[in-house]
Amino acid sequence: MDAVVDAVLAVPGVHGLHAGLLGDAATYLPGRRVAGVRRDEDGWELHLVLDWGAPVAATTAAVRTALAGLVSGPLTLTVEDVAPPAALAP
Repeated sequence: MDAVVDAVLAVPGVHGLHAGLLGDAATYLPGRRVAGVRRDEDGWELHLVLDWGAPVAATTAAVRTALAGLVSGPLTLTVEDVAPPAALAP
């Protein structure tokens, strides 16, 4: 699971992972919760926060490429949010 998270976060344009609107997009491992990644018998779900200005199609394609050797089965990517530009960040 950590390799998947690391690969996603290394993709240019990905700001982070998101737990989803209701906070249920997560995987529970012994002693911790991995927000933004859900793995079940139907495949993988990743919930992303993109950087301001990152092209959605190109960034999600890059995420798929980065995960090609790490995950098997269907992969669903959801862009949950876009991080504000640095000038607007609190």
